[in-house]
Amino acid sequence: MRSEATRTAELPIYESLIRERGDVVEEARAVAEKTQQQMSQALAGHAPAPTEPGEH
Repeated sequence: MRSEATRTAELPIYESLIRERGDVVEEARAVAEKTQQQMSQALAGHAPAPTEPGEH
């Protein structure tokens, strides 16, 4: 297990990566939530109209 000091020291690196590359974790979370909502609707018989890949 890492100490609190080790975790705190790593945060600036993570934050700079987010600035440079974007927050991939947050993007993945948003896509997962959207997919979950779509699947819930589809299973309930209310499937949304299909969209083109890459469309948001």
